[in-house]
Amino acid sequence: MRLFCWILGALGVLSVATGSLHAQANGPIRQSPPPAIAVWDTLNAADRLTPADLASKDGWTKIPRNQKVPSFQGDAILSNGRVFAVLRKRDAAIDFYSVEPAAMVPRVQLALLAPGGEPAYRLEGVSLTENTRSAARLEASYQTEKGESLTATFRIKRGEVAVEVSPGAGAGRLRVQCPGRFAVLPDFFADDILIDASRIPGAALHAPSDNFLLHLTGQEDAIAMCVFENREQDVKISLAGEGASRIVTGSEISFGDDGKIWVALMTGSQVWHTLDVDEEDAGQVIPLEWRTPFAAQWRADFTRTNDLTDSWEMLLPAKGSAGYLKPTWLGAGGDRIPSDRKRWTTVLGRFFYPCWVDRDGQGYVQPLKNRAMGFQGPAVIYPINRVEGTPTDTYTVIDVARSCLGVGPCNYILDLEGQKQEHVGRATCATRDALRAIYEKNQQRNKRQEIETALDAGLAFVTHIRNRIEHYVRFGHEIREYLAEQSKAHPELADRLGELEAITRELDVRMEARSEKVKTPEFVAQMNQGFRQDLLTYEGADVLDKLKAYTNALTQIGGNQDELVGECRWVVRSLRQRAGLVMAADPRCAEVAEEIRGRCQKALTNPTKYEAARH
Repeated sequence: MRLFCWILGALGVLSVATGSLHAQANGPIRQSPPPAIAVWDTLNAADRLTPADLASKDGWTKIPRNQKVPSFQGDAILSNGRVFAVLRKRDAAIDFYSVEPAAMVPRVQLALLAPGGEPAYRLEGVSLTENTRSAARLEASYQTEKGESLTATFRIKRGEVAVEVSPGAGAGRLRVQCPGRFAVLPDFFADDILIDASRIPGAALHAPSDNFLLHLTGQEDAIAMCVFENREQDVKISLAGEGASRIVTGSEISFGDDGKIWVALMTGSQVWHTLDVDEEDAGQVIPLEWRTPFAAQWRADFTRTNDLTDSWEMLLPAKGSAGYLKPTWLGAGGDRIPSDRKRWTTVLGRFFYPCWVDRDGQGYVQPLKNRAMGFQGPAVIYPINRVEGTPTDTYTVIDVARSCLGVGPCNYILDLEGQKQEHVGRATCATRDALRAIYEKNQQRNKRQEIETALDAGLAFVTHIRNRIEHYVRFGHEIREYLAEQSKAHPELADRLGELEAITRELDVRMEARSEKVKTPEFVAQMNQGFRQDLLTYEGADVLDKLKAYTNALTQIGGNQDELVGECRWVVRSLRQRAGLVMAADPRCAEVAEEIRGRCQKALTNPTKYEAARH
């Protein structure tokens, strides 16, 4: 009941107390040094601390730096000037506030749970075990109604926006109470999972354990991000309410084997945004009621007509030139997109890129009008990564991940090397153009070596893409075998697992549909051998016709391969996301779903350019 009352209070405060971050992308913004770490003892226990109490600190005692204390007379307060963590004697929850220009705003409540789910009932004691220039740590002990003891430490670091929670004796899970319609499970290998409470029945769902969870809260002015160390830490999301008023009330994350959990606050006006896309919006340019509050790489999650999520990085204006830049977190400069936003990828073909920001920070969407895919339903936008010009004291999702986990572990989780695109040889269309340029000028005798190189490069390209296709097809067969085993072992899950088997079977369907046009590398090698015998130095009047016959056959093979490898990737992306949704709908499928998601992630690494891994 206390947590429910806190939700109502938080929603009320959030509706009137919003922050503001309006720095634009005009280069790095100088910031003052971060406020110092501070710890207070309020001396008197309070039923509730208001933002005004936190601002005035009347009657509080500030504990000198480097001094540790074994107990607090009143409530214990930790702050670094950006966030406040409040441990009150009269409550079993930890209040987590963001420091806003207008006021301190309650964003999240944290509560310890025993491994069996029994919540902390009362605070038994708090001690200050670290109090330095760089960080402060409180160690707290609680009891459940059954008398079980739960302990944990709560630590904040200077200049950062997260509280680090480390489990002690008896602590099994952390409850993160954070009300809002949406939660997001970011996916750096495929597409996010967007949880929309208004579309999900039931009181709880089990989410995939992929290290990160976003609670979109407040009036589009706060994101609470949960970060955890390993994928063995289970996540459960709770929901409440009716109809359009349903909300995600919070989440429960297991500590696992001594795993830490961080909860971070990214705040500021319009730090996230939502809109509803209707069927008739397809192809229409729609200005959003949203401007970028700061320079960043913004991700847009659209709901597809099949209820899956499709994730896109919003285009940003190209610096110093016309057109746009599609940013990336992989260390490269991103893709250049022309001013008309026309783009071509396998599967989608030619289309208008569906989300972008103009030079004034105004956001736009143009929902896809495409036979392969459409958007219908809610969409959300949030900052996923930094770009040049992001203020130094502003955090994005990847900033929080690196701050909490460390750069090395975070990069390992993101698998930056495995996500880089691989390119081998020369595309068949480029091979065609290179050969045509030589033969149209009748230079085949003088440029024999260039022709040999072009033939070898074209074959290398075909071989590389074909290997990638066969990799996906083998993956599909392995998944179907695994699902058959699991259905036999768990017949009660057969219907749920059948959904995943049907998606996996699509890999064979796509392969069969192009089987006549997708030839093997051995076939292309034979084509090249015939070319060397008949055309290498041929100068007859019909040389260009013979060349065209060869290049038409080659590009037909290459074009169909390109489309097929793109289609295969789309199937595996869909399988990874659908496995997460099956797990959310039926926790009995959790183990199988997690296994499939992990295998999908591995299958999606080292993509070719033609898979359009990130559109």
